Amino acid sequence: MEESGGFETIAREIGAQLGDECAPEPESAVSGGSIHRCYRWRCGGTPLFVKVADESAGAGLQAEATGLLELARAHAVRIPGVLARGTAGRNAFLALEWIESRPAGRAAERRLGEQLAAQHLVTAARFGFPDGNFIGRTPQPNGWLADWAEFFRERRLRPQLALAVQNGFAELLEKPGARLLQAVDGLLAGHRPRASLLHGDLWAGNWLADEQDRPVIFDPAVHYGDREADLAMTRLFGGFGRAFYDAYQGEEPLPTGHAVRAELYNLYHVLNHANLFGGGYARQARASIDRLLAEVRG
Repeated sequence: MEESGGFETIAREIGAQLGDECAPEPESAVSGGSIHRCYRWRCGGTPLFVKVADESAGAGLQAEATGLLELARAHAVRIPGVLARGTAGRNAFLALEWIESRPAGRAAERRLGEQLAAQHLVTAARFGFPDGNFIGRTPQPNGWLADWAEFFRERRLRPQLALAVQNGFAELLEKPGARLLQAVDGLLAGHRPRASLLHGDLWAGNWLADEQDRPVIFDPAVHYGDREADLAMTRLFGGFGRAFYDAYQGEEPLPTGHAVRAELYNLYHVLNHANLFGGGYARQARASIDRLLAEVRG
């Protein structure tokens, strides 16, 4: 095994935090995304979901734990319990509640819509979050701002566009991106959202249904922002059915103009994918920028 310091060191640290004895090594490796190594691990006879990363990547696991705890305080959608976290040897780890899943049906989708609407009723006085976190592997700045348009321009679009230029997409994105930054106020004119508690990375791979067909969300990029941003991302990569949208709309209908704002909000994620995975997403981002600029021109 490649974990510096060994599985036994991680097991001892988790056991110390839980006050129980953990197996000296995991039962098995499991899927859990491309960023961390993930395991099913028994501690005191109970299975845990444990993420492990190099110590240098520990900030991402700490940010994930902080986000999960913030979501759990909303008492809305079910969140995996954060059980232990920290470092062991040269590794960072995060131990979560193990949740058995089943294929999500319409009932789970409906509950997710209702419960997400309830989560979005949890608000802050400003937009942001006390700490920066990550969207995938990319750092996500969250410094508080009172104005939503300013927050989305300065904390979301500008950093991703600057990174895209560094990554070789200047010819494709730099000039139209600069025009779009100037157009954000116009695209959001008259829109005054409350600062709602957002999951922040709500695509189909970041939710499941538990054995009682209850929705569970995980792998967040938490901040307080426009609730429409969470809804927009659910449409970016598919995987959410009509029952979800009907249930959400039944609880908290979206205001006029949300389709154009969804394009703007999803541009952030498309740019991030361009910066993480390359050119196809950069071309998709350019097409989105062109459509948004056309909206401003009328």
